[in-house]
Amino acid sequence: MVAVITGDVINSKKSPPRIWLTPLKRELNNIGKTPKIWEIYRGDSFQVVINKPEEALLTAMKLKASLKSVKGINVRMAIGIGTRTYNAANVTESNGSAFVNSGEKFEMLKQEKQNLAIKSDWLQFDIEMNLYLKLALIAMNNWTVNAAEIVAIAMENPEKSQHQLGKMIGIKQSAISARLSRAYYEEIMEVNEMYQSKLKSLK
Repeated sequence: MVAVITGDVINSKKSPPRIWLTPLKRELNNIGKTPKIWEIYRGDSFQVVINKPEEALLTAMKLKASLKSVKGINVRMAIGIGTRTYNAANVTESNGSAFVNSGEKFEMLKQEKQNLAIKSDWLQFDIEMNLYLKLALIAMNNWTVNAAEIVAIAMENPEKSQHQLGKMIGIKQSAISARLSRAYYEEIMEVNEMYQSKLKSLK
């Protein structure tokens, strides 16, 4: 079982590509190498395969935080979970239910007015997780540039204290705490823990 994230950058045409491509490529390179693991296509669309499905939601959240660190930019993503029946040299040419689920859900996102959602081979899992995500997006879609930057750093460095995070970017621990609180960071991490727990019970 694998997970596939299909996404596109919202408002990409309103900013020079280098501004949002840099954080997007940085996050994708942390996952693996192009074009086997990820590809950017049609200018501002991307697809990435996550070999451990339990890491897919956190990966999507990291992508969102990194891209929302750029003023005016957001991202639309569908996580597909399922099988990989054909493993091509290019991720966009691979196949299986994970790829089909991701593609089908991605096509529905605009219609559903939701910019992060899941489709798997388990309908009840999808219904429940998409409700959690709809609620989490109330916070995530409203992250300021500063909040998104702190969230991205916190997600990349889960072992570091708020004091250490503050030292990394040169601000006080109290400012880190306030920004994470306004970003509903702990609650969003709880959604990720719920996702991991429910997914493990299905495998």
